[in-house]
Amino acid sequence: MREKGKRPGKGLTYSESGVSIEKADQAKVRIRSLAESTFNSSVVSGIGSFGGLFRPDLRGFSDPVLVSSADGVGTKLKLAFMTGKHDTVGIDLVSHCTDDILVMGAEPLFFLDYIATGVLDPSVVGDIVDGLAAGCREAGCVLIGGETAEMPDFYKPGEYDLAGFIVGIADRRRILEPEMVRAGDVLIGLPSTGLHTNGYSLARRLFFDELEMGPDTWVEDLGKTVGDELLTPHKNYLPAIKPLLSTGFLHGMAHITGGGIPGNLNRVLPETVDAVVESSSWEVSPVFRFIREQGGIENGEMFRAFNMGIGMILIVKHASEEQVMTVLRSRGEDPVVIGNVVEGSGKVVLK
Repeated sequence: MREKGKRPGKGLTYSESGVSIEKADQAKVRIRSLAESTFNSSVVSGIGSFGGLFRPDLRGFSDPVLVSSADGVGTKLKLAFMTGKHDTVGIDLVSHCTDDILVMGAEPLFFLDYIATGVLDPSVVGDIVDGLAAGCREAGCVLIGGETAEMPDFYKPGEYDLAGFIVGIADRRRILEPEMVRAGDVLIGLPSTGLHTNGYSLARRLFFDELEMGPDTWVEDLGKTVGDELLTPHKNYLPAIKPLLSTGFLHGMAHITGGGIPGNLNRVLPETVDAVVESSSWEVSPVFRFIREQGGIENGEMFRAFNMGIGMILIVKHASEEQVMTVLRSRGEDPVVIGNVVEGSGKVVLK
């Protein structure tokens, strides 16, 4: 019997414990190329340093303020695991984070990611970062760094977690704050591309458990497969809204994420007004009609769980409504007036 704690012959290696340094090195080669495709003149350090160095261009800012946010993709990742399609969740992550700081009046500077998995698959990690890079290029920000963690026995085989961290910049005088919203303002909604990154626990239960569908199941009402519908990327609203940030037309914005319109629009209201939303003013997306009908879900529950076809709401002073609509249409958007702001106590009234 060998002595406890002793191993005859060759000692233990890191790979025997489930961590492959060789695979990590393979992934880094592709990651470096993808990240560098997002670089601009503000990047001071390359990929591989212990930290990313970024020198922002502060010309045009009288009082620059950094704006940051962090988020994940949630159980939408389950769809990536089921389908083997991993690039769209990277786009989701960048778009979600970009939209979160956009409602403050900020534009993104750089982005970092965190990918954790049980056993590292270089092709999967490469596809994720491919999506991250595509999202960063669309947002005009730099994928300046990140972390890939391989943790055997911590995640199920074939699964991973994904998180992102964004830093943007805004001029202090242009930051949108609740106190700017006033009675008489108009609510303009911008269409979503689907569920974005919220409501997936409910959607997955309906499609895969209750209706016993699979990712490849064709749904006539949707005109596509379940997988294609549920993996549609989260929309990045920056390209459409960016020209409006310096106009003074905007009094507020709300990114419609978890909690739906009632749980997000209220976050940008002062306690002196209410936002009245006319739910009949836009056509609810087919995927939400399908979920509501097939699941027998009450309308109130639908509006709490999903964005219901409106991914971003702009609060605009009444006199600027037409100008804002013109700018949005010129950027390829299909905006719709969905309500207005009245005197109240900080509530969202859904009609």
